[in-house]
Amino acid sequence: MNAPLAETLSVALLAASLVWAVLRPQGRPEALVAVPAAAVVLAAGAISPQHALAEAERLGPVIGFLAAVLVLAHFCAVDGLFTACGAWMARRAAGRPRRLLTAVFVLASVITAVLSLDATVVLLTPVVLATAARMGVRAKPHLYACAHLSNTASLLLPVSNLTNLLAFTASGLSFTRFAALMTAPWVVAVGAEYLVFRRFFAADLPAAEPEPDTGPAPRVPLFALITVACTLAGFVVASAAGVEPAWAAFAGALVLAVRAVLRRQAGPVEVVRAAAPGFLAFVLALGVVVRAVVDNGLAGALRQVLPEGSGLLTLCAVAALAALLANLINNLPAVLVLVPLTAPAGPGVVLAVLLGVNIGPNLTYAGSLATLLWRRVVHAQADVSDHAQVGEFTRLGLLTVPASLGAAVLALWGSLQLLGT
Repeated sequence: MNAPLAETLSVALLAASLVWAVLRPQGRPEALVAVPAAAVVLAAGAISPQHALAEAERLGPVIGFLAAVLVLAHFCAVDGLFTACGAWMARRAAGRPRRLLTAVFVLASVITAVLSLDATVVLLTPVVLATAARMGVRAKPHLYACAHLSNTASLLLPVSNLTNLLAFTASGLSFTRFAALMTAPWVVAVGAEYLVFRRFFAADLPAAEPEPDTGPAPRVPLFALITVACTLAGFVVASAAGVEPAWAAFAGALVLAVRAVLRRQAGPVEVVRAAAPGFLAFVLALGVVVRAVVDNGLAGALRQVLPEGSGLLTLCAVAALAALLANLINNLPAVLVLVPLTAPAGPGVVLAVLLGVNIGPNLTYAGSLATLLWRRVVHAQADVSDHAQVGEFTRLGLLTVPASLGAAVLALWGSLQLLGT
């Protein structure tokens, strides 16, 4: 197959896979189109078997890591961690909407960083909605905060986002060095989001007199908290010892899953479902299709526009390009395309890509799978017209994305100057 025809076929199949993932008719899995699409590009010769195998080998450890983190987050929920979070937010807010927004920002940022953005979208969002309803306050600012922070607050750790895992493996950084370089961008990006939210939703966050807390103190699931803390420590130790951090994630997930099974809180089938095998197959198949698009012309086109060097202007340009590409083709394909092209320029440029693909998706619903998933969660539990308006989401994104992305790039450049790579 000649290159133009192969590129046309690959782009069409990529678009079909993404549209299906966005719409998911009748809740059918994302893999239902992506897996056949990967088979078609391979059978048609749009990608060689060697390149398809190389892509599968590159994504294999990342997919295993993702599965373990999803299981870990699920059984934290089974143990009551997110219920305790809701009780803590209600007690902390004491009837005041502004304090509830602050509590949501704190919890969503920490949960996204430690347990991945999927935990914030799937597990924390319903808790936030229920907490706002129980307090009698408008839910919209707090729900939008969950959506935005599932993207923006996923900058901190390699485990916070699938895009991070992909960039982490290509950057050559250790777990602790990655976290050290991304701490300042994480803080300033979340801070910029908070300031914009306070102003944008001022009418939805009226001042209110504090109410006395008459509810029961939340039960703290110590076993889950200790397991998560040990898993995080395991990431650091494994990285320092040259061992794949996925093993630490697997150990933490295994502890919580076995405990839940022994206590008859879950069965083996639920453990497998918690790992989201359909979504994992989608990620692997999408990686093969994206590789076909890259091999047949996209890589050459992007090399023409990617700036050279690793200075501040380069970081700004790369982050902006990554944000644009994320909103055009979704952030997962964007990082699959850009990370291999920017890795030779050094870890700093790879991290700039990460800023763009993690913060940029807050501009549109289609920017990340996490945002699409959040929208489905909100649609299932709330009035769509009240809580998930496309125009309002976009207007908010036009304010938050430039502010948080610009601040994060400056913070990254400062961290690179101070800490090096």
